[in-house]
Amino acid sequence: MKPTISRIAELAGVSKTAVSFAFNDPSKIARSTYERIMEIAEREGYVPDPVARSMTQKRVGAIGVLLPQAIQDTFRNPYVSEVLRGIGSVCHQEDLFLTILPPVKGFLSHAIRTAVVDGFIALGVEASPELAATIRQRHVPFVTIDGDAESGIPNVGIDDVMAAESIMNYVLSLGHRDIIILALKSDGPGTREEYSSRTVDRRSAGFERALQSYGLSLQSPEVRVYPVDVTMEAAEELLIPILRSKPPTAIVSMSDSAAFGAYLACRKVGLSIPRDITITGMDDIPFASLMDPPLTTVRQPGMRKGAYAVRTVLDLIQGRVVASAILPTELVIRGSSAPPPPYPRDV
Repeated sequence: MKPTISRIAELAGVSKTAVSFAFNDPSKIARSTYERIMEIAEREGYVPDPVARSMTQKRVGAIGVLLPQAIQDTFRNPYVSEVLRGIGSVCHQEDLFLTILPPVKGFLSHAIRTAVVDGFIALGVEASPELAATIRQRHVPFVTIDGDAESGIPNVGIDDVMAAESIMNYVLSLGHRDIIILALKSDGPGTREEYSSRTVDRRSAGFERALQSYGLSLQSPEVRVYPVDVTMEAAEELLIPILRSKPPTAIVSMSDSAAFGAYLACRKVGLSIPRDITITGMDDIPFASLMDPPLTTVRQPGMRKGAYAVRTVLDLIQGRVVASAILPTELVIRGSSAPPPPYPRDV
């Protein structure tokens, strides 16, 4: 016969409430009581039914993270790992499970309809009308990271315009006028949801604002823009033929990962950083300071974004009023940037 909570309570000489506390909130009972209950439960083979428990508590104890791409593609970007570290740290503190939800057959709406979670965090995903309608139907708290603060859904992000403007202003102030921009591809493979397009637009607007102050624009012949996947391999493959034929004096990347690919490409074609070419990124992931030379970049608080998003979801679950948040960024100048070389380069 399958053991029940009543049977465990009887054998332990405690109430059913005490058994429930042992599995759900051990801090509410004495340590000796907890150990006695767990010993009897293990001996009898008792495991609480998670479905029944969720129906009783009206919660399942899980937060779902919606990804813009397939898991194997998303996790190639170290910035995502930083955000997930922040999400995971709060889930650990609050004894919550974390459910990772990539697109199913190119759509995130299926994951939203079927995932058994208490709330959603969407990472780098814009809330399309279809997505927003599905969210409303579920009546589940929903927060975006790097989404659209104007969508009516609480968002945790940065001022991408200001961040991009600061790094481009710095590069231009060094004297660079022959620049390659590595932009984020705005359509992640494997998904039909709108992916990061607003992030790309905002960072492009920041670059444009800085360029205009120096009499240039994104359409100027001195500025070449190449959309690229947020991976080292994609940036390296893109840049090698360009650097061999017509190298710029500076590469300004919308991500650290693509900037790392620029390092690899420069080494393969014999360009020295920063003597021959300046490279900058955005994110300041941990590897940025370990590169040779260390990468000049814009620091954004990836871990803090993730932690803030979980706290916002938990506030929504508790019925509290929340608002979107813009977290601070910082220009971090390191050894990968310098004035353009005063001599012709032989590549």
